[in-house]
Amino acid sequence: MFVSKAKLLFELIMYVNARRQFTARDVAYEFNISLRTVHRYLSELGEMGVPLYTEPGRNGGYRVLDNRVLPPILFSESEAFSIFFAFESLKYYHSLPFDIDIKLVSDKIYSSLPTDTKRKVDQLSSVLTFWNIKRGVPSPYLKEIIEAAVEKQVVHIEYISKSGKSLREVAPIGIYAYNGFWYMPGFDIARREVRLFRTDRIQALSRLNQTYDPEMTLDDWLIRHPEQEPAPPIRLYVELTREGIRQCRSQPWLEPNIVMRNEEQGYIDTTIDRTEIEYVSHYFYRLGTAAKVLEPQEIVNRICVLAEELLQHYT
Repeated sequence: MFVSKAKLLFELIMYVNARRQFTARDVAYEFNISLRTVHRYLSELGEMGVPLYTEPGRNGGYRVLDNRVLPPILFSESEAFSIFFAFESLKYYHSLPFDIDIKLVSDKIYSSLPTDTKRKVDQLSSVLTFWNIKRGVPSPYLKEIIEAAVEKQVVHIEYISKSGKSLREVAPIGIYAYNGFWYMPGFDIARREVRLFRTDRIQALSRLNQTYDPEMTLDDWLIRHPEQEPAPPIRLYVELTREGIRQCRSQPWLEPNIVMRNEEQGYIDTTIDRTEIEYVSHYFYRLGTAAKVLEPQEIVNRICVLAEELLQHYT
């Protein structure tokens, strides 16, 4: 049966991408073609960008480089739409698990589309998006967390929470994105239980030569622990005097969010978990007139209550 060259090349791309190592005879047998044709077609694949390496010698052959570029894949129009907008949905995240440029990937997909399909994408882009709140705080250890979760490897982390800095040994279950933040449920070795960590609060991470299987998948944890799904964060906006700036700079959870207006004034505009309202209220209450919380109203009200209680104590 006659097979077109284009179809054979496409099938050959999938074959070499699936095989780590092969010989010309392997290919000739698989596709029922001559050795001469095999060498010619493999040479053409190399010119197309498939990174093939020739190993000389009696036991040599062809090998696909480990750091290889994936071969071209044909998509229907609907499939191209879904992939394009899936990548578009990630552009609101400051950090991603792998070192990729979302705009570059989206542009590659867009540039490969036919002209009429590009017009449809342009039209859809004006009426469809997957929006997330864009956070300014990076999560630099996403890739390491995923790799540790896959290999059931324990990690040592330096973690900043509302109660301060702590050192933990954790077996990550995985990561998930929610409301612009990345979260890591993981088995805390010392506490002997699964805890939830916000990845942008991990200040340092190292992988240990130790394994532990939490005996649950990420999906299992999300299904079994819906009550631990984080509540939407709330905005914290605080005006600061010079002294307030000095005080807040000593707090790791506040220092990155300080914005200077001038040498005497500044402000904090960030988000906090709703569970932290009590702690944050007490902190800014202790700063007195060096800070003035404008949002959220819950903290403003709580500081007023604390001030009234202190006034009553001294009258």
